[in-house]
Amino acid sequence: QVQLVESGGGFVQAGGSLRLSCAASGNIFSINTMGWYRQAPGKERELVGIISSDGNTNYADSVKDRFTISRDNAKSTVWLQMNSLKPEDTANYRCNIAGALMTRQRFTSWGQGTQVTVSS
Repeated sequence: QVQLVESGGGFVQAGGSLRLSCAASGNIFSINTMGWYRQAPGKERELVGIISSDGNTNYADSVKDRFTISRDNAKSTVWLQMNSLKPEDTANYRCNIAGALMTRQRFTSWGQGTQVTVSS
C-alpha cells in the first residue's frame, strides 16, 4: 500500500507563486517516475510535469520556464514550484508516483488533489 499526501495549494493573484509538495509513504521499494497532473472544470486531465528517477524532467509547453519539478528520493517527495502563475493555471493538481513495492509488484498511486486558484 502506498499513501500520498499533498500540500501547498491555495489562492494566489496572477504573477504569484505557489509550491506544491507530495510525500509518499508505505511499502515502497523504489520510485521511478513522479509527476504532477492537473484538471480544470470541463477540461481533460493534463500532464504538467514529470521527473524520472535519474532527474530527467519533461513539462507541458504551457508551463515551461514557469514551473519546476524536483524530487528527493530519500524523502520520497516531489515538489512543483509554480512561478508567474496565470489564471489559466487554475485547476485541481494531483501527483502521481510509479514504482515498485517491497514485493517487487509494480504500483502507481495518485494523490488526493490540491486546488490551485489564480485570480486575474
